[in-house]
Amino acid sequence: MDNNFKSIAIYSSIRSKNRSKKVSQIALHIEEVIKGLGLKTLIPNSSNIHGLLSKRTYSDNYICKNADLIIAIGGDGTLLSSARKFGHEGVPVLGINLGNLGFLTDIAPKDLTTSLRDVIEGKFLKDERFFLEARINNQKKSNIALNEVVLHSNSIAQLIEYELFINDHFVYRQKADGIIVSTPTGSTAYSLSANGPIIHPDVKAITLLPMFPHSLNTRPLIIDENSDIQISIGKRGKTSLSLDSHTKFKLKSEDKVSIKRSNSGFNLIHPLNHDFYSACREKLGWSLGIPKKQSIVDIYS
Repeated sequence: MDNNFKSIAIYSSIRSKNRSKKVSQIALHIEEVIKGLGLKTLIPNSSNIHGLLSKRTYSDNYICKNADLIIAIGGDGTLLSSARKFGHEGVPVLGINLGNLGFLTDIAPKDLTTSLRDVIEGKFLKDERFFLEARINNQKKSNIALNEVVLHSNSIAQLIEYELFINDHFVYRQKADGIIVSTPTGSTAYSLSANGPIIHPDVKAITLLPMFPHSLNTRPLIIDENSDIQISIGKRGKTSLSLDSHTKFKLKSEDKVSIKRSNSGFNLIHPLNHDFYSACREKLGWSLGIPKKQSIVDIYS
């Protein structure tokens, strides 16, 4: 694969003072590697490392137009932020993992030099993901989410009522704490904690997962990625709309939320040794094995 990365932006959304020193060390290391390869480094104004590197900073709009690659330092939250700001505009993103799970940020700091050089030299995997686009009451302005769109009561142990339509077909009327509408990317995020299915990134689908439904026979529903989803809010309880736990709106009775796949995608960059199933084993504790049963003879021999 050819090297098309000439200008590389370094981004982090981490604000913690305890972690800022580590972020700055990694940012300086990345800058040295980029400089050693004769490439240009860009620092976005919105990045929390702009005061750590003695460089001119640029607007997000400038970064979207001039950067060939975003390097996001942090956990999946940082990568989600960079995806909304830059990935949505067509700039590919590479994640350096400082988080805990890190399904999207998969380069460890100890592997930084080798992995980064390989990626810049064109040795990488390109992983195409899609966003969800949500509109309230058919407003012109839409909001995007890489992981999930969630309707919820915003309160503990309080039900809301809604009606679900897919491609103009009535599906069901539901009383529940809410509903999670997630992409395959989001299947290892909030949906996972709600016992939703894990969807491989290559499967182009949308998952609808009711949260604590007031029904014994409600199950997750997996639909085609090109489906049009509409959720009508009932009269029971207060309802809020959340996108990637970032953008939030309050909804009223009889409000309608339209959700569909966004026209713009997102390119996530991985090292050549990246493997989704390996990530699941490592981060979710798959295949830990069952301790071998010892007999009384073994114990006392």
